Amino acid sequence: MTTLTAAAPLRTLTAPPDVFHVYDTTLRDGAQQEGLRLTVQDKLRIARALDDFGVTFIEGGWPGANPNDTAFFAKAAAGELELKNSTLVAFGATRKAGGKASSDPLTRALLDAQTPVITLVAKSHDEHVFRALNTTLEENLAMVSDTVKFLTSEGRRVFVDCEHFFDGFRANSDYALEVVRTAADAGAEVAILCDTNGGMLPSWMTEVVSAAGQVGVDLGIHCHNDTGCAVANTLAAVDAGVMHVQGTINGHGERTGNADLITTVANLQLKYGWSLLPTGGLEKATTVSHAVAGITHVQVNSRQPYVGQSAFAHKAGLHASAIKVDANLYQHTDPRLVGNDMRMLVSDMAGRANIQLKGSELGYDIADRELAARVTDTVKQREMEGYSYESADASFELLLREQLGLMEDPFEVQRWRVWTGDEVNEAGEDSEAIVKVSAKGRTQALAGEGQGPLNALDQALRSALTVPYPPVESFELVDYRVRILDQGHGTDAIVRALLDMTDGTRTWTTVGVGTNVIEASWEALMDAYRWGLIER
Repeated sequence: MTTLTAAAPLRTLTAPPDVFHVYDTTLRDGAQQEGLRLTVQDKLRIARALDDFGVTFIEGGWPGANPNDTAFFAKAAAGELELKNSTLVAFGATRKAGGKASSDPLTRALLDAQTPVITLVAKSHDEHVFRALNTTLEENLAMVSDTVKFLTSEGRRVFVDCEHFFDGFRANSDYALEVVRTAADAGAEVAILCDTNGGMLPSWMTEVVSAAGQVGVDLGIHCHNDTGCAVANTLAAVDAGVMHVQGTINGHGERTGNADLITTVANLQLKYGWSLLPTGGLEKATTVSHAVAGITHVQVNSRQPYVGQSAFAHKAGLHASAIKVDANLYQHTDPRLVGNDMRMLVSDMAGRANIQLKGSELGYDIADRELAARVTDTVKQREMEGYSYESADASFELLLREQLGLMEDPFEVQRWRVWTGDEVNEAGEDSEAIVKVSAKGRTQALAGEGQGPLNALDQALRSALTVPYPPVESFELVDYRVRILDQGHGTDAIVRALLDMTDGTRTWTTVGVGTNVIEASWEALMDAYRWGLIER
């Protein structure tokens, strides 16, 4: 198979600005996502991952307004967060109407956070000034100017987020631009244009950013994804001249989220040809994406660009045949550049090439065309019966070993039975199972009790296998999914069960099919133990 090499960047007419910022707001704006709550330790762990990735700035939160954020900055200042590549930023707002920045408690809290950079949010939509701040347009400008001047006089670098800028520009362009100008005149390094409601489209974005560029100050962009265009809008703003892009890892954020910073940066590096991260940073993209997902408990979308599990997965036989010749034919870039891998899926759509590539991926030589064709026919037949191998690599490998004559079954189940009912013992168990197993020349029938039939069967099988195979003690069922395949048949429908098991190091997936839930689940469970023991 031809090795995929990085294609020449498509965008070569414009070099990156002399200074370009990659600004992450996962810890602040991303944390506003529904159902997402970050502890102080969570924020520290994510910040370390962001620093490893190599973003320019990490916005840590709003000290003084949120106790968790205040505690986070305190720990960072105490030395619990040592950054190698990134600069920590505190977020806050302009002072209150009618007051002074020097005596405003929240402004003081920004100084107490001890970060070298502070980002202020300021109103740039006249209606928000009137209705949200309940003040005049002139006083809002004074709030911006006073707060920026005070913080810069205290030795801080200041950025200003111009909230609702695009809606404000449409309503009163002169005033929206005046906010940008006022922030810059007061000493703000960058004025960030915020599509706070996420309603923009790329062509509109280019027009408005180009108009704002006439002010003659450094501009940034902050996009939400309510139209599904956050990344596209960010790139359009870059084309129009911004030198600062904001976003979040995995697109976390309120409502539909923010611009996905990983997708944005990958596009700028791989398509524009701009080197924005430290050497090797982009290759950590997949690791960082999944690490943040693990901390936030928000799973990475499998189809997420660049870093999703399916981003470089191929299912159609036509694709596989082409990829055997040249990986460039059905991939837009080398997945290794973002730390991902190409995956070959096995399904009823698979051709011989899929099977050969997948076998090679798993370490088996099935270059023989007749053998590959036989395995392909077997897979297609079993998929017709209800099996699904594209998400059950362990079961596919067991099938492959059988077809290649390499299967040495570590145990044989001679019979099994399970009972369940409405009686619950003191441990909360309502099911009992008996499994008769032969392993390493020893046959025994052992019982198990559990919460539900599958748990009881698992306990019985585990008891029978632990003595001949001690590693079984480390095996743990971590996920279990059941699907009815032919719903028109009601309660006698064919059932598919998918089961994930781990030994603490690796996780593998098996599939079972049967005329009832227990039968399908039992097959998947046996395969899970078989694969784990064979790999051991």
